[in-house]
Amino acid sequence: MPGVTILNRFDRTRLARLADWLAVAVAASLPVSTSATGILIVLWLLVLIPNLELRELRQIVTTPAGGLPALLFLLGAVGMLWADVTWMARWGGLEPFFKLLVIPLLFVQFRNSERGLWAFGAYLAACMAILLVSTIICLWPSLWWDRSDFAVPVKNAATQSGEFVTCIFGLLYLSIGHFERRRWLWFLGSLAVALGMLANIFYVSTGRTALATIPVLLVLLAVKKLSGKGVFVVFAGAIVIGVVAWLSSAYLRDRTIAVWTEIQNYEATHERSSSGERLEFWKKSAEFIREAPIIGHGTGSMHALFVKSAIGQTGAAGTPTTNPHNQTFAVAIQLGFIGAGVLWTMWIAHLLLFRGNGLAEWVGLVVVVQNIVGSLFNSHLFDFTQGWVYVFGVGVAGGIALKNRAAEKSAGAAT
Repeated sequence: MPGVTILNRFDRTRLARLADWLAVAVAASLPVSTSATGILIVLWLLVLIPNLELRELRQIVTTPAGGLPALLFLLGAVGMLWADVTWMARWGGLEPFFKLLVIPLLFVQFRNSERGLWAFGAYLAACMAILLVSTIICLWPSLWWDRSDFAVPVKNAATQSGEFVTCIFGLLYLSIGHFERRRWLWFLGSLAVALGMLANIFYVSTGRTALATIPVLLVLLAVKKLSGKGVFVVFAGAIVIGVVAWLSSAYLRDRTIAVWTEIQNYEATHERSSSGERLEFWKKSAEFIREAPIIGHGTGSMHALFVKSAIGQTGAAGTPTTNPHNQTFAVAIQLGFIGAGVLWTMWIAHLLLFRGNGLAEWVGLVVVVQNIVGSLFNSHLFDFTQGWVYVFGVGVAGGIALKNRAAEKSAGAAT
């Protein structure tokens, strides 16, 4: 019997190690390939779930940070009951909620793992590889065949710029630490990569959501990491970089000014455009929520509602969608104010989870704030890449934060 116990322990240790490396592989695949991410997540779950301690999982689910994602999923599942659409449409509406169940699993895994930082490093390495390929395409345009999204080697400009924003603020955090410790080569290296990604956003792949997120995260960085003099230096530098980029990048100016032009055209003629359609979707979303404010129209009902509202309409008003381009609306249309309240309570619980000052806490905070800001203009939790970045970013960082908190509590009890 002792031999069997030792063998089981060995098998569990080996499975835990394999689950860790599969999670790292998922993080590396997120910026690169949707298909690879999906396959790796399935493999990771197959390895992780049999090895989970149910006692730990129950403990995590009873906390706000771990339990609220599960509660939002359960609301989505119950919401299928009153949706006035086919069961296939209801199931399709529930699918985006499933990923929320992964958050407590990651909390358990990385509360007991030493490989959480490897996941951050893998994600950064993948984004650096994309930056390198994008730069090569810019220097030698003849190498690239796709002119629709130039110098965006995978996915699209909005996704690429959002991924780079996450990395930029992780690198800025590291740069400050290297500067304080006088590690000059590391300081210059991390700062150079951050500036390279910022230049790519300004000159190559400008996502307008990324531009809205950068100032918010910059203020957050100043509050969390900088003194009075440091705040002045960083904001002065940001203003100089912003002015230079605005004056030197016609692409950046065109992408930014286009928002105002599109809104004016929409108000005058209801012309179809990215900004015009958003405004139209938001107007309709508010009306749908007003019709069923408490529990919503049910899970999977959004597409049918937008299709019905587009009948006989032209321009932006005649565009049906499955995505209202606002996460709160996407939940409230289906689950009412109850669902929207759970969503925002979940976000707040995750913000509070990352109150500490370590790297993991900072990365988690960046991911949550970026998701909240981005979800004002998109349904990012329901999108594939952005949704899984949130799940794995919060899950891995949250697991490390819980481990750090437990270690601090043990150290305090020992003294």
